[in-house]
Amino acid sequence: MNESTLLEIQELLRKKADLSDRMRLIPFDGSLEIKEVSGSKYIYARKREVGRKRSTYLAPFSPETFANFQRLAIELRLLKKEMRRVEKSLAELGHVSENLSPRILLNIDFGRANMKALIYDQAVLEGVGTTFPQTEAILENGKVNGVKAEDVLKIINLKHAWEFILDKDVVQSPTNFHLLSYIARLVNEGIYNEGGRIRGIPVAIGGSTYVPPLPLESVVSENINTIIHSSEEEIMKGIELALYVMKTQVFNDGNKRSAIIFANHYLISKGLGLLVVPEASVSKFKKLLISYYEDKDSQSIRTFLKNTCWRKF
Repeated sequence: MNESTLLEIQELLRKKADLSDRMRLIPFDGSLEIKEVSGSKYIYARKREVGRKRSTYLAPFSPETFANFQRLAIELRLLKKEMRRVEKSLAELGHVSENLSPRILLNIDFGRANMKALIYDQAVLEGVGTTFPQTEAILENGKVNGVKAEDVLKIINLKHAWEFILDKDVVQSPTNFHLLSYIARLVNEGIYNEGGRIRGIPVAIGGSTYVPPLPLESVVSENINTIIHSSEEEIMKGIELALYVMKTQVFNDGNKRSAIIFANHYLISKGLGLLVVPEASVSKFKKLLISYYEDKDSQSIRTFLKNTCWRKF
């Protein structure tokens, strides 16, 4: 299989994961119906399962609510149609989904079960000033009073990026530059135009004298591959991936968010748990990161990430 075909398959897998995420956001599956009970009307979704029709209650009827559900039903049909097209294209290219090991499947479940806490910790690292209940409300409802719109968007984007790397097809995809770029696009969506494009302007890092040189895509891609194929233990490869993306400042924005999620894709694909900086350790991490950027101490942050930020199961 040539490189062009592999890249096409990877792009289709990213598309498939994005479609799956969007379909999960729609709270029902089936055709809509209105039932009248004791003089009141209610909206249900009807679906045939194992030869039987099953109705699921959705909400009390009102013209506005029913119209919203109709819009979602149309959106779901279009998403399913696009999903069939993507799956057909993958089959034509010879892609076959492999069975994941029980360990990796457990790691995916571990990530999903802890997603709210993971996103909250990452938001704290980014300086987002939401409490955990506020973060939880944003993840569940998409909004909350008293929080800046950009902070809400950062949290929602983190959710989309985590859902992406926890998709079973994406877990089977290589941890490479193309995947990193897509993650950066997700975390920067609505905040920074072309958020997944490699940085083309100089940047400065607050609190540090370190000025990262302009990155080249070919070099970044090669360095990522070098880390992955090194003789280091797997957890250290994940840590090196995160640190490399942060120090290189591959993108104009969202590098820490992208780096952490990118490293977690690698660790999840190996069934090795999760990597996230706990809220209580953010201050220490930032100090160690500055020392790492300025080449004053390159080992302490590696030890810190392994001993404090690696969540095993």
